[in-house]
Amino acid sequence: MDLAALEIFRTVVEAGGVTRAAERLHRVQSNVTTRIRQLEQSLGVDLFVRDGRRMVLTPAGQTLFEYACRILQLADEARQAVQPAHPQGRLRIASMESTAASRLPHVLAAYHRAWPCVELELVTLPTRQALDALRRFEVDCAFVADPLGEPDLVSRAAFQEELVIVASAGHPPIRTPADVDRAPLLTFEAGCNYRTRFDHWYAQSGQAPSRVIQLGSYHAIVTCAAAGIGVAIVPRSVLALYRNLPELSLHPLGDAGRVTTVLAWYPSMASAALIALADLLQDFPATSDTGGPGTFDHTRAAA
Repeated sequence: MDLAALEIFRTVVEAGGVTRAAERLHRVQSNVTTRIRQLEQSLGVDLFVRDGRRMVLTPAGQTLFEYACRILQLADEARQAVQPAHPQGRLRIASMESTAASRLPHVLAAYHRAWPCVELELVTLPTRQALDALRRFEVDCAFVADPLGEPDLVSRAAFQEELVIVASAGHPPIRTPADVDRAPLLTFEAGCNYRTRFDHWYAQSGQAPSRVIQLGSYHAIVTCAAAGIGVAIVPRSVLALYRNLPELSLHPLGDAGRVTTVLAWYPSMASAALIALADLLQDFPATSDTGGPGTFDHTRAAA
């Protein structure tokens, strides 16, 4: 049982089958299948129940998978400990969707140009779920909204965002929850830091949204707000991405809408590749963007 066999086994489990695992590993399917069978023979147990094209872990396979993840993580740490401090290997990043869309493309492009040997992996998650992934060491670092509430994490300020309430173009100014007129709140699932901030904004006035409609993307949230279905809280930087932004009205939240996005990680995961990413952030502007065309900003109109 060598590290290569464990890596193949872990990839088959994570990819959900031999075909996708072979693509990820850049191997032929027959080679992956052979290595799995050799691993089963060396251990004397079946690791998968094979049902046609489906491969389901047996109890023994589940146990080995947990050990394989730990062993491979330790092997990565050992390599990093004995090799020169030069960015290489794999860097797994979690990010809020808004940050991934509006901030990271230029950052990651510059990173790849500087360190092409690093394999970048990016997954989008709400802040709470991203922090959970960090705790389980499923990712190496995460772009999340401050404050973290995690004293063991190291963090570096990355971007400054301004959250605004978006509503239909004809909506009157929104200064307090009473001005929303019991419109539904359009938002992501629980765990989104921005949704939590909006809930607190309501709670300070002793009110709560009349109804919450959970949507899966900012595109859906913005278009539904423009159609008058409800109101939402969105970073200005996301609105700036639209070339054909629907007609909206923007309603600033003031201090409650100012958010710092940080890059966070556990000290034990501080590889040269991760530190290079943290250092690179200093080369990018941290200020928030303004809303694009098709918006009416009540604050600017009153200024």
